[in-house]
Amino acid sequence: MREQLAVVGAVVRDRRMLRIQLAFFGFNMTEYATWVAILVYAYQLGGAATAGVVAVVQLIPTIVLAPFAAYAGDRFPRDLVLFAGYLLLSIALGLVAVALAWGASFAVTLIVATVAATSFMFTRPTQAALLPSVSDGPEELTAANAFSTFSESFGIVVGPFVAGLVLARGDPAQVFGIFAAVMLGAALLVVRLHVPRASDPARRAGVRDVVLGSVGGFRFLFSHRSTGLILLVLSGWFVAIGALDVLFVAVAISLLDKAEAWAGFLGSAFGLGGLVGSALAVGLVGRRRLTPALAVGVLASGISIALIGVVPSAIAAVILFASTGAGGSLGWVAGNTLLQRIAPDDTVARVFGILEGMQALAWAVGSAGTSLLIALFGVRTAVVVVGSIAPVVVVAAWRPLSSIDRDAAVPDAETVVFLRRTPIFAPLPPPAIERILGHLRRIRVPVGDVLIRQGEIGDRFLMIVDGDVTVTRNGEVISERSSGDHLGEIALLRDVPRTATVTTTSPTELLVLDRVPFLEAVTGHPQTHERANAIVEEQLGRDRSDPDG
Repeated sequence: MREQLAVVGAVVRDRRMLRIQLAFFGFNMTEYATWVAILVYAYQLGGAATAGVVAVVQLIPTIVLAPFAAYAGDRFPRDLVLFAGYLLLSIALGLVAVALAWGASFAVTLIVATVAATSFMFTRPTQAALLPSVSDGPEELTAANAFSTFSESFGIVVGPFVAGLVLARGDPAQVFGIFAAVMLGAALLVVRLHVPRASDPARRAGVRDVVLGSVGGFRFLFSHRSTGLILLVLSGWFVAIGALDVLFVAVAISLLDKAEAWAGFLGSAFGLGGLVGSALAVGLVGRRRLTPALAVGVLASGISIALIGVVPSAIAAVILFASTGAGGSLGWVAGNTLLQRIAPDDTVARVFGILEGMQALAWAVGSAGTSLLIALFGVRTAVVVVGSIAPVVVVAAWRPLSSIDRDAAVPDAETVVFLRRTPIFAPLPPPAIERILGHLRRIRVPVGDVLIRQGEIGDRFLMIVDGDVTVTRNGEVISERSSGDHLGEIALLRDVPRTATVTTTSPTELLVLDRVPFLEAVTGHPQTHERANAIVEEQLGRDRSDPDG
């Protein structure tokens, strides 16, 4: 645990990471506070049915647009996309505050509130894609995800609590006005983060490129079953979370017979539990196998919701909503990290865009379905049914889901350090390093073994862990290589025959990466591709005394 806390400490000390996390904290306060405020407004007008309609209408644009809008996070500088998203959200929330304060009609208020709700969709995919670029190693990425979930959970505590205090003495317009200012502050926090671009800025994208690029996340999803399974499990949880937006209000007012402000307080209890779950998620740092944490977290979250209908008291509701948040946070960190590990860097924002769209769809289903259940069977029955959804999904998907971890090799820390010290791979984000680890082979060869033969087709990239080799061209010795050196990149990157022969001069230990995973790793990340090309050009520019391999 001491090592895990040290990794978390490194995340906090990173000024860029800290600014990103503080802005994300403000975002989460804003999202949940304004969501409570608009649902209270709708509930006052027409009860649970109206609240459900408002929830669904606000989510529809995100369901449709999020998977495509997330392309911006893979095409443009992610810090710039994050800044623009926060600024747009601040303006949209200000418009909602004006509409509510001036007593605009329900239709007008719903339109501007929907615009504001849609503005939320840019942040999470961009945030998820940005964290690997500013994390130093797989452990730090998991810690950053845990910290993000902590920020989100703390935001859920503070945001609805502030909303509850404001609603106790004021109205929803004031809530929106306050958090419009909060989002302006978040936008200022992420100005000039100087994060590397996710794609090649020199290439201009035409309309066809944009259209094809926007569906890149779907193409990856359809070709990787493991990603779909993770999204399925998270979506089961999202249905329950969407239901909570209505249940906070319905449980507080109808089941517990409390004042409207209790909707905010119950939301805060959920967020407080999320803080506990985030703290537990620190224990995931450095672990390869994360699907058990995903399953346990989602199961605990769903069961806790169901129990609220079984034990309908104020104290039990607070405790169980907190337990719901704790389980959800643990599952969310595990699911997020798994997706970041699996998805390529140039596609990760779009994968999370699909997740954002699925989240919005699940929220809509949860909100509308819960409103219908309440109308037909009452609040208690609705709570039990909603709480059963996520556990059913986990149980049904467990066998294939568990294979994601079971089939994965656990990397050792020394190999990770070695890869990050290899010049070609140094710029790679942590998830890309982990993908390489899954394809690496460690071999030991005796003295006199020919590793690469001049004129042959290049089929692998070699890294010398320990030992010595001689490089010859046309029978003439042109250099010696030893521990820490690498061989074979020119033939792979330039698609030419091997230009030299490499023979061991001592017992040698190597890490071997085959052609396809090597090219996927190098060409799929702009900074790594640039670094590799620079290395190749430097070698090709040397005279015959410097080898290629």
